[in-house]
Amino acid sequence: MGTWDRAIRFVIAITILILYFTNIISGTLAVVLLLFAVATSFTGITGYCPLYPIFGWNTCKIKEKK
Repeated sequence: MGTWDRAIRFVIAITILILYFTNIISGTLAVVLLLFAVATSFTGITGYCPLYPIFGWNTCKIKEKK
C-alpha cells in the first residue's frame, strides 16, 4: 500500500470521526461509517488491504527485489 493510499485512508477516518462527534451523522449510518473508519485506519496502520490481492491492485511504488 502506497503512502498516498494510507494518508487518504486516515483522512477519511478522521473526517468520519469529526462528523460523528459533531452530531452531523447519527444512528445506523453513524455505526456503519464508524466501522468503516476503524477498518480504514487498521488497513492504513498495517499497510495491507485484504481486497487488493483479490483485485490485483498495488499502490506501492517500491519495486520487488529480483
